[in-house]
Amino acid sequence: MTVFHAAAPVRLDFAGGWTDVPPFSTREGGVVVSAAIGLCAHAEVRPGGSGLRLVAEDLGATLDLPDQAALDPSGPLSLLQAGLRMLPVGPCSLTTRSDAPAGSGLGSSGALDVALVAALAAARNEVLDPDSMARLACRLERVEAGIPGGRQDQFMAAFGGFLRLGFHDPEATVEPLALDGDLLAELERRTVLVYTGASRFSGATISRVMRAYERGEPAVTGALHGLREVAERMADALHHGDLPAIGTLLHANWRHQLTLDPGMSTPPMDRLAQAMRGAGALGGKAAGSGAGGAMFFLGPDDPAPALAAARGLGMTILPVRWSTAGVRAC
Repeated sequence: MTVFHAAAPVRLDFAGGWTDVPPFSTREGGVVVSAAIGLCAHAEVRPGGSGLRLVAEDLGATLDLPDQAALDPSGPLSLLQAGLRMLPVGPCSLTTRSDAPAGSGLGSSGALDVALVAALAAARNEVLDPDSMARLACRLERVEAGIPGGRQDQFMAAFGGFLRLGFHDPEATVEPLALDGDLLAELERRTVLVYTGASRFSGATISRVMRAYERGEPAVTGALHGLREVAERMADALHHGDLPAIGTLLHANWRHQLTLDPGMSTPPMDRLAQAMRGAGALGGKAAGSGAGGAMFFLGPDDPAPALAAARGLGMTILPVRWSTAGVRAC
């Protein structure tokens, strides 16, 4: 039996997240600087059988449906159901899983969008370029499944590498950042990625923040403009290999995020950030929107004290390996 598999990397968002979310991205345009890492979301399609079997291994959930007509993206395993509605392949088994912990804030849902599109397209004998996969993945999540959010995660998972992403809806621009190999190795060695526990962040927070932007609330509008400026400066700092500036900008980005919603930082995250400062970290922020999930920090030249501090809080260290490639399907 032919099996179609796709793996799409998750990301570390260095700066600019939230500016890729409408209506800000539609009215004013957003900028995000992000990097793909080696943890992946996986999707596998096994054509055949008499119906549809959907399996989300991370959730321990299975759904059996008799045929295509029974698909309902508002029901359980909504993303998988939406994928099969958008890219039907006939009777099959569709299985998903992620290397990243649940609620990590690493963009695993966007990576899963891309993996689903890639695996289903392969099962349909369709060849898609990264841009087409990213756009279809955004449509899958935002339109077909009705999940609000930005677009950086899907583009990162499709393209991989370090990217400066520009969003002025409906347009999106992808600018690979060609970084020096020594800098990449140093960043990889000194980046401390810590899982604090599943994020409690929800789509309701996105809606609340963007309603505040639409009302013209000065603090929220100023924070969104600040996030976009930090992203532009982050791209420049990475280009020049300026590690102190990178650390400072990570911290600045996190301060702007907390202006949008102070609830993005939980007490465990506060304790971790304080411990990292005490261990000499140059700066850090939540991976994604926060309210739990992962945080990452640019450690000092010897990151051992920072690693020890995180472990001393009982938190989990996740591996950081840059992924130069985006989604892979076979």
